[in-house]
Amino acid sequence: MNASQAATRPMESVRVLLSEIIDYAGLFPPSQVSMPEAVINYATYRSSNYGWMLGRFVLPTARLDEFLEAASDLLPRDAQSRWQLAATAGEDINETVKIIREFNRANAERVVVDVLEVRANTASKIDNTVTILPEGVTAYFEISTGEALADLVTTLAIKGQRAKLRTGGVTPDAFPTSKQIIRFVRTCMAANVPFKATAGLHHPIRCFKPLTYAADAPQGTMHGFLNTLIMTGFARESYRVSLLEELMEEEFEEVFSFSELGVQWRDGHNLSNAQLSWLRQKGMQSFGSCSFDEPIADLRELGLL
Repeated sequence: MNASQAATRPMESVRVLLSEIIDYAGLFPPSQVSMPEAVINYATYRSSNYGWMLGRFVLPTARLDEFLEAASDLLPRDAQSRWQLAATAGEDINETVKIIREFNRANAERVVVDVLEVRANTASKIDNTVTILPEGVTAYFEISTGEALADLVTTLAIKGQRAKLRTGGVTPDAFPTSKQIIRFVRTCMAANVPFKATAGLHHPIRCFKPLTYAADAPQGTMHGFLNTLIMTGFARESYRVSLLEELMEEEFEEVFSFSELGVQWRDGHNLSNAQLSWLRQKGMQSFGSCSFDEPIADLRELGLL
């Protein structure tokens, strides 16, 4: 990794690629901290030197009341700096939307649910959700990477919606293959469907690590979030699949080089800052992580922060 610039200020390419990239999901495995701890963590991250990398606070819709109780003393008093939440939907989408409407109506000056994450394995689930989606709330639909992928992405494109990809978990079998991720990304890019990723992207570069924080945790290969982001950029530029797969499975940090003007992978494969900005707007918009500290520590070790 090119770390020629002092870490006093991140390079412009790093800022463009990683601004508001991490949605904090500390309530979820493997961290699975308590609500008060997660809320304090988020408040701390917001005011840290790396707050520019922080996205939304992720929580189940069913725990919104619990969140308010834990966060009431920490929430800002003005709408300009209000917290933004990403709520995961419950089984009953109508009840989920009702809860979010009431929450936003009562608390919008200090905190707002402006993202809803929904599992949808059928086009009808997407249709039904879009029909009742509250104004100002953006939905990300977690869809399968199986045979129905193209049809579901087509539905999302027609409805002007966004996708969600699960990129890992707490067991090796929860991680999709590089080919599955690439197929998902290329399908979304072809249909102009932005997406977010969730789970398993704790580290910037592909690596073999323990999958939880337990002493006897299973180990497995984890996809890197830099690999995935940069692959998305190259997928938008119509790079061949074999090269995208090589990039997803790249484990050597030294072949990635950041400058003020963009990023290079190996020799001759470049993305400018304009292309990085485009991939964030129209491609991979964020990823959920139960840890904010871990990605930051890794990026600092790489010399990028």
